[in-house]
Amino acid sequence: MARRDIEFNAEGVTLRGWFYPAEGATGPAPTIVMAHGYSAVKEMYLDRYAEHFAAGGLNALVFDNRNFGASDGEPRQEIDPWAQVRDYRHAITYATTLPETDGNRIGVWGSSYSGGHVLVVAAIDRRVKAVVSQVPLVSGHDNLRALVRADFLDGFREMFDADRLARFQGDPPAMVPVVAEDPLAPSALPTPDSWQWFTETGKTRAPSWKNEVTLRSVEMLAEYEPASYIAHIAPTPLLMLPARNDVLTPTELAIGAYEKAREPKRLQLLPGGHFDAYVKGFDVSSGPARDWFLEHLAP
Repeated sequence: MARRDIEFNAEGVTLRGWFYPAEGATGPAPTIVMAHGYSAVKEMYLDRYAEHFAAGGLNALVFDNRNFGASDGEPRQEIDPWAQVRDYRHAITYATTLPETDGNRIGVWGSSYSGGHVLVVAAIDRRVKAVVSQVPLVSGHDNLRALVRADFLDGFREMFDADRLARFQGDPPAMVPVVAEDPLAPSALPTPDSWQWFTETGKTRAPSWKNEVTLRSVEMLAEYEPASYIAHIAPTPLLMLPARNDVLTPTELAIGAYEKAREPKRLQLLPGGHFDAYVKGFDVSSGPARDWFLEHLAP
């Protein structure tokens, strides 16, 4: 059964995406709710994960984050992590209204920035019965300091403050590139593998992706601490999939956060860097996620 387009109301903002029915299901089945990471849109390989879950007997509900892709929301290209967390919860509510969904068997999957979001969602929303967090951002504070030289931080703060004043005076938000070819040039994700993956994937799969976010999105990332929720996820089962050589959301930060989670939990290292999970490491990242959901969302 082919996927269908969906849209739902997230308290006044229409979010849009796809629903993939579980293959072989004869009644209501578990449903996995999924959204993408920092500035990414659903066409950037989330369809592959959803197809893999559906082939394994799980419904998959994929949506574009507010202000991005096919979803509504203003200002465009602004990433508010807490709004995205709430939208996961709106998507769960919508999923439970669908005849295909068993509302007692909801899973959440996230990757990179949304890998952090699902840690928060699983901790605060007890409708979630299993969670998979892939290459997650776990601490905005620590992650920013891993990517930005200490002597550059004051310059960032001055930019944030100037943007705040300009917005207060009615100006449009300042924008920054998501990625730049020169890792020392201003960008939200200043690593060479970020530049390569976003530009290549944008060209080949996702023409709606734009290489810009509001400057305030970077400030909100710096304030966001998903790991502060991780001990509260239990007893919901957590699978964390950090990449062995992740330079964007550093491996050791994810493993450090995992240590604070309580059982039941599992850690499985993915080969390669941050973006390998989506492409050449897809089988290694999607298989364990599907199996985790099947194990914990079985009837």
